[in-house]
Amino acid sequence: MTPSVLFVCVHNAGRSQMAAGFLRELAGERVRVYSAGSEPADRLNPVAIAAMAELGIDISANAPQILTTDAVKESDVVITMGCGDTCPVFPGKRYEDWDLADPAGRPIDEVRPIRDEIKRRVEALLDELA
Repeated sequence: MTPSVLFVCVHNAGRSQMAAGFLRELAGERVRVYSAGSEPADRLNPVAIAAMAELGIDISANAPQILTTDAVKESDVVITMGCGDTCPVFPGKRYEDWDLADPAGRPIDEVRPIRDEIKRRVEALLDELA
């Protein structure tokens, strides 16, 4: 069975989109990848898009999605990034909270280290799922 991972942050415009972009790129068809936000923004953070593009990953066509109970139910692993108690919890799911700075409003030189930390954590997650 193909494992599924849901990345959740408040606006689904930066951290969760970068994490989903990395996992899609690194895992290919081996993992189903979703991302959502408790209060989705109107569009992705353009600096997050630029930071990912520097590594050859295009997330520009993605759009912030609202977090649904069904999305959590359908996921094997739920990674939250600062959404607190807004994420529904179901027994038998694996939950992790990644404490990462929010890239919103930051210049690209401050977003790159956040991006790189997300990549490191996604690589570790992929190793665990394999």
